[in-house]
Amino acid sequence: MATYLMFGNYSPAKMGEISSGRTEGATAIIGDCGGKLVGGYVMLGEKDLVLIVEFPGVEEVIKASMALSLSLGITFTTAPALSIADFDKLVGA
Repeated sequence: MATYLMFGNYSPAKMGEISSGRTEGATAIIGDCGGKLVGGYVMLGEKDLVLIVEFPGVEEVIKASMALSLSLGITFTTAPALSIADFDKLVGA
């Protein structure tokens, strides 16, 4: 499975609906799309949160991003991530 970082922003209309139930719902959506939530963090600044997720491929992460946006009112910018150890192997270090 590949690792992705999903940087999210809440829509102003959905800010009042933030709850632990939404977190459980997001975890379920990710699982339904074939992925796994590895971790998540709330942030200050340009982005409201970051999710660290694993998915079999880009199609599944796109499906999850769309489902999360529609269900929770969070828009995501998603980037693939490679561990430093895997990067070192890739470049032959």
